[in-house]
Amino acid sequence: MSRSSYIFTSESVSEGHPDKVADRISDTVVDAFLAAEPEARVACETMVTTNRIVLAGEVRAGKPGASKAENKQMTKDILGTLEPLVRAAVKDIGYEQKGFHWQKAKFANYLHAQSADIAQGVDSSNKKDEGAGDQGIMFGYACDETPELMPATLQYSHNILSKLAQVRHAGEKGLEPDAKSQVTLLYQDGRPVEVMQIVVSTQHAKKIGENSASSKRILELIKPHVLSVFPDGLVTKKTKWHVNPTGKFLIGGPDGDAGLTGRKIIVDTYGGAAPHGGGAFSGKDPTKVDRSAAYLCRYLAKNVVAAGLARKCTIQISYAIGVAQPLSFYVDLHGTGEVDAAKLEKILPELVGGATPRAIREHLGLNKPIYARTAAYGHFGRTPDKDGGFSWEKTDLAEKLRAAL
Repeated sequence: MSRSSYIFTSESVSEGHPDKVADRISDTVVDAFLAAEPEARVACETMVTTNRIVLAGEVRAGKPGASKAENKQMTKDILGTLEPLVRAAVKDIGYEQKGFHWQKAKFANYLHAQSADIAQGVDSSNKKDEGAGDQGIMFGYACDETPELMPATLQYSHNILSKLAQVRHAGEKGLEPDAKSQVTLLYQDGRPVEVMQIVVSTQHAKKIGENSASSKRILELIKPHVLSVFPDGLVTKKTKWHVNPTGKFLIGGPDGDAGLTGRKIIVDTYGGAAPHGGGAFSGKDPTKVDRSAAYLCRYLAKNVVAAGLARKCTIQISYAIGVAQPLSFYVDLHGTGEVDAAKLEKILPELVGGATPRAIREHLGLNKPIYARTAAYGHFGRTPDKDGGFSWEKTDLAEKLRAAL
């Protein structure tokens, strides 16, 4: 039996966190390839450290009917555009520091052609549908704790850093790009009722100070912005604040710690409130089910909750490399359901064309350059964009789902 009263915590990291810089760069590469060729294949890993940016992985771009030489040239042409795009992404984040500068960092590109062994398993043909790009399990989750149907601890953690980024980009010179947040909530009867602890560590300019007094100045600077992300009454006089607990945070970003693509998968998803299959999202084109099927599971779980069929919903799906049809589909309503989960397990895949890799991409419109924007502040709990970004956050299946039951 699940507990109704408990304390739970989630964390988030900013767009300037070294791992998120790496995610942003990797997804910039994905967008560059998809903008040139919607059926491109990309698996890009990025490492960032003191004034260095390194790309590695495999890519393939090509148009149906084109010759091997033409497709090879297209791939080469796209690779040639990446350095200025990557530098522009780092500049947009805000890195113009001595230890990591968008213009001065050394850039190395080790992307190479996709493995032919992988390609033969996942490419479609006249005889078979496109198979999954790898074996694996993916999860999706939704709950009614926030309007975004996300775990409140994670949503508030994201919102804190997103708000501080807005303030920084608007001209606040005291804040630098690297930051982390953490929110601890008290739940009673399964509902968040009080903020117990707030943790914010943010890189700051030297003018703020270099001793313990700088923490107090940072608190004074950020507190009004942090408070603005919480509903009235959730933060109380008993709430404990931990702002730059070490006393100063001058050296940050890739200069303070190396960053790698895909190391913040719990930040990217549900803050520990739900399972994760283990696969990262950033740097992967949407043929990779690590990404697209996780998006599908979130989409379906969110529509279940939006339809009023449950307060919480977890969905798991699994695949084998080269096989189009999912191996399993599981729904857990956590004892909050108004319907039989077994019925949902039958109906939900049917509403999205059987949940094959191609059906997922077509239903959610994923073959577009929409991924760099997902790299920070969560892949879920976002507002769908008019150009197709965050399409998995739509609740357009809710009525169909109710009708099907």
